[in-house]
Amino acid sequence: MSAVEKDFDRLALLDSDGWTHNNHYHRFLLRQIPKNCDVAMEIGCGTGAFARCLGQCARRVVAIDLSSEMIRVARDRSPDKSNIEFRLADITSQDLPSEHFDCIATIATLHHLPLRDMLLNMKAALKPGGVLLVLDLFEPSDVTTPEAVLDFVLNVVAMGASAILRIIHNGRLLPAREVRAAWVEHGKSDSYLTMSEVRDVCADILPAARIRKHLFWRYSITWQKLPGGPLSD
Repeated sequence: MSAVEKDFDRLALLDSDGWTHNNHYHRFLLRQIPKNCDVAMEIGCGTGAFARCLGQCARRVVAIDLSSEMIRVARDRSPDKSNIEFRLADITSQDLPSEHFDCIATIATLHHLPLRDMLLNMKAALKPGGVLLVLDLFEPSDVTTPEAVLDFVLNVVAMGASAILRIIHNGRLLPAREVRAAWVEHGKSDSYLTMSEVRDVCADILPAARIRKHLFWRYSITWQKLPGGPLSD
């Protein structure tokens, strides 16, 4: 984890708070938050963009990250968000309180961590009726199957859509050279599960989880802890 921490300390200093593949899905995730959300948590909050959104939907938000620089930037960008606690912590060494949170969200973080263990911990920390939200990256299928064909098509579409949206929102086709270099270096230590592996884990420990494949190489998991009714789109 020390290598990941160093990578994100570096990336925090380069963050421009513009459009990204992750924040493109903030609205989708926010639609899944339960009504009357009292306490929410974000794991891997980065510079705090989604935590600030959560803070508009929940009475209190606990947002944690491994990177001290990410937490510093998140606090600097949230001077008027008194209901958000940005906490420097390694989630793998934290004992989360049992049945405490109405919502637990994590974005582009679980691929750095053991998925099964993390889902079990988050599941235990949710109140009955609470909602677990995951947005992360997947490894496209390399086997000749209908899903592999879909992955290829989505990859082509995503590259074009990504370029257009960067120009519209950020005013440029690509991030700055130093930002690209930092992400390339970070990517050398990244590894992703296939959608089949994600589905297998969820089938075992998150019954009735809603798993979706999205554009921009992302997937989502939405799961509500019983008792509770089905979530609406």
